[in-house]
Amino acid sequence: MKPSRKNHSTRTLGIIGGLGSLAGGDLFLKLLKSEPVLADQGRYHLLFEQHPFKDLSLPLSTDASMTSRKLYVFQVCQGYTDSEADAVLIPCFASQTFMDELKAELDIPIVDLMAALKQHLAQHTEPGSRLGVLASDYVRAAGLFERHFGADFALVYPSPANQAALMEAVYGPAGIKAGHLDGVALERLHQACLDLNSQGAQLLLPGMTEISLVAADLQRRGIRCIDVNQVYADYATSSESVRTAAPFKLGIVGGVGPAATVDFMGKVVKNTPAGRDQDHIRMVVEHNPQIPDRTANLLRQEMDPTVAMYATCKRLECEGAKAIAIPCNTAHAYVERIQGHLHIPIINMLTQTIEFIGQAYGNTCKVGLLATSGTLQSRVYHAAAERVGLNLMVPDEAAQALVMRAIYGEQGVKAGHTTGQCKDDLLTAAAQLVEQGARVLILGCTELPLILPMADDFPIGTARVALVDPTNVLAQRCVALAQAELACTADCPGIPA
Repeated sequence: MKPSRKNHSTRTLGIIGGLGSLAGGDLFLKLLKSEPVLADQGRYHLLFEQHPFKDLSLPLSTDASMTSRKLYVFQVCQGYTDSEADAVLIPCFASQTFMDELKAELDIPIVDLMAALKQHLAQHTEPGSRLGVLASDYVRAAGLFERHFGADFALVYPSPANQAALMEAVYGPAGIKAGHLDGVALERLHQACLDLNSQGAQLLLPGMTEISLVAADLQRRGIRCIDVNQVYADYATSSESVRTAAPFKLGIVGGVGPAATVDFMGKVVKNTPAGRDQDHIRMVVEHNPQIPDRTANLLRQEMDPTVAMYATCKRLECEGAKAIAIPCNTAHAYVERIQGHLHIPIINMLTQTIEFIGQAYGNTCKVGLLATSGTLQSRVYHAAAERVGLNLMVPDEAAQALVMRAIYGEQGVKAGHTTGQCKDDLLTAAAQLVEQGARVLILGCTELPLILPMADDFPIGTARVALVDPTNVLAQRCVALAQAELACTADCPGIPA
């Protein structure tokens, strides 16, 4: 989500008008004329998107497909999100049948049309009253009004003949949607209303926003019919929409290196307590292998990766990530440079690893570090260890050359190898640290766990040591953050938009 530049004393509402230009325009006019807007015109900004929906002319028959409508509404809502609107109004009852699907994928609140009607009925109608519903065949078959009002009111619908006349009155070539607000269309609608009254309906509840265009005409004929657009406009301007907390989304700077990215994502999945797909963490990955080599920059002053890393992090931020993980140890030499320019945190894999070692093995244990020469030269692991009083041991020059060959060599892990020479080289370097007394080894390059597995009791020479995988530590921390936010969301489900 982009950092907001809005003046928070204003309130910007977006209206989707393309699902019915006349009904959308009617809602827009009623918003302009609402008391809160007239009383404080400097506060309210109204945005009207009238780009027509391509299937607009199709009647909402029982078997109508909603796919195009869903994608259209989502796209317009996303546009309002980018415009930094505070909330969106959708004057379309068919769209109300898939609101939960939209809300799960949007950061911007949708002003709930059904909640507006429910509030209006609670204030003006006795529970148990009989309501006559004027809805399209699709909305009627979908049971929208039963879900929202069936528990509190008795609902009746027009007879089959009058239902067909209602559909023609709204969607026909001479119907209200085509701009015909009197004549045959109004008479057919009036007959459907009389049918509902004959069934004992005490109040008529339109499920078509176009009926608001002729609600005053029906009322003059003695029909008690709600003007749903007026109710919707009043509700939108008299109450603050609640911005629900978006699900935790983890941003991943990928491609540094490619295999380590896939390995890290697998560890996030493995460490997530889940009983179904939907229990897992959302992840957005920018797989960017073109980020300049971190080790080459640190050792030989080749191209600086700072800008590329920052740009990648900013794109993840704009995609709605709540936190960023970088499954590359050497890249953490640049984290301090870019963190202050981001609005979301980078979870520091190195500090998390050092904290884990202190908690699991104590700060007096002897720890060896197997990492790229760039990581060693940057001393980012050393700085994290020194803050907690932990001493790190590193290979000598000859052994470090073996570590680098295990990573970058022709038979190395970055070339796709995980056994053979690269494993032998890594074990030889590890043995040198073990001979010096190391009993915990940090696999401090994200490709190294692809060669040696994380283990608490791994045999190297005559000793048994713990192998610590920083990417697994990072994955566990990411999962813990997601779980904590989920618990917080359950306690604090939303904030005013």
